[in-house]
This record gives sequence, structure tokens and C-alpha cells, in this order.
Amino acid sequence: MTSTEKLTYDSYLRITDLLELQQPLSAPEEHDETLFIIIHQVYELWFKQMLHEGDFLCTTFGENDQPTACATLKRMLTILKTMVAQIDVLETMSPVSFQSFRRFLKSSSGFQSAQFREFEFLLGHKRRSPLDNYDENSPLRRKLEGRLAAPSIWDAFCKWLSIRDFDVPQELLDRDVTEAAQPNPELQKQLIAIYHGHPAERTVCELLVDLDEGIQEWRYRHVKMVERTIGTLKGTGGSPGAAYLRNTLFHSLFPDLWAIRSEL
Repeated sequence: MTSTEKLTYDSYLRITDLLELQQPLSAPEEHDETLFIIIHQVYELWFKQMLHEGDFLCTTFGENDQPTACATLKRMLTILKTMVAQIDVLETMSPVSFQSFRRFLKSSSGFQSAQFREFEFLLGHKRRSPLDNYDENSPLRRKLEGRLAAPSIWDAFCKWLSIRDFDVPQELLDRDVTEAAQPNPELQKQLIAIYHGHPAERTVCELLVDLDEGIQEWRYRHVKMVERTIGTLKGTGGSPGAAYLRNTLFHSLFPDLWAIRSEL
């Protein structure tokens, strides 16, 4: 856009480009394929925003900005509710309707969503296996490798507690961030003390629990949607489908915040 062109709603948001991104592959075109495409494109936009907010959250922790950290977590939770609600829309598509265009998806699969894998890594669900879905030296692979090597939200939270003079075990501050965080009894003692005498920090802890629970709710709704759509069949692209998704349920991202519940 040149400096002399008038800025409009369409040109600012690139609406014309956006509306050309839905290209059904079924022939003749199946009615519900457009819905399927739009829902998943919208999910990718929300993943982009969640990565944007999650990175900002880590920055606010580093700056010891508790009010902005809380506001950011509340926004992420609101976005999660929208992501869950989108499943209601997707479930208006019957299994028969999905099967009418499923074969046209060929080897593509939601398991290949690099942004969702990035989001998992940012949340602390670290492991190298998702990298195998991307060609070595490809831009997506390099991006994921960078996210794997970066501190997670939990790492940023632990450093924030240290900034606020809580006795965070040094091994947590110096840990290998490419690995998933493990429960730490010494940190749990500090968290129990926070819950009993430090309301500002306790508020952040509870928002992190809300985030963890919200991710689990989204995973549950996702697996039930897959089950009601394709049952026990393998997913598109040969992915494990509902069987794999069930194994992701009830996986705690912030295990220390759950471990202390019986001690409060």
C-alpha cells in the first residue's frame, strides 16, 4: 500500500486476501468443507495470538509486573473459552458429512500444526518427538527447535518468584529448559506459604491453575469431537486419532500447583 492510498477496513485487515484463503478440495464441492477449513484457520489465528500473549506473559514476569501478568493470563483464559466454544460449531457437522470430503485431505493432519506444538512448548509440555513431523532444516522445524530451547511460562514464573525474594531452588532456575518441568517438593513448600500469606502471588498461581485446567478442558472437548466424528478410526494423514488424544488428557502442565492442593 502506497502512502497516497486511502486506508480502509478492507485494506487494513486485508479482507479480500483473507476471504480467498478458503479453497475446498472436494469435487464436486461438499458443503461442509468450507466450515471445516474456516474453523481450523481460525484456530491457527488463535494459536498465533496465544503465542503472542504467552511470550508477553513471560516478559511481564521478567519485569516483575504482576498486574499486567494477571491481565494477560485473564485474556488467555478468555481466548481459551472461545477456542472451546468453536468445537460446538464444528460438531454441527455430522460424521457422514465429514466423510464426504475426508479423503481429499490426504496426508494433511491437525498433528502437523506447528503453532500448536509451539504453544505446547511455551506451556512447558516439552519433548522432541513432535519435531519428527517436520523436515530437517525446514522453517517450521527451526522455529519449533527455537521454541523447544526457550524457557517456558513455568520457567518464567519460577524466576519471577525468585525476583520477589521467594526461595526458589537453584536447580529450577538453572534447569535444562528443553525438558518438561518435574514436581519439586522444595518449591511446593514455597507455594504453600504463598497461598497462606501472599495474596498477590496467590492470584497469579490460581490463574495459572485456571490456564492448566482450561487447556485440559480444550483437550477433552477435542477428543470427544474426534470420537463422535470418526470413532476409533485413525486420523487424517494416518495420525493415531482419538486414541492418541485420550492419552493427552489430564496431563498437568504445572504439576506443583496441583500437588499442593491436599496440603492447603
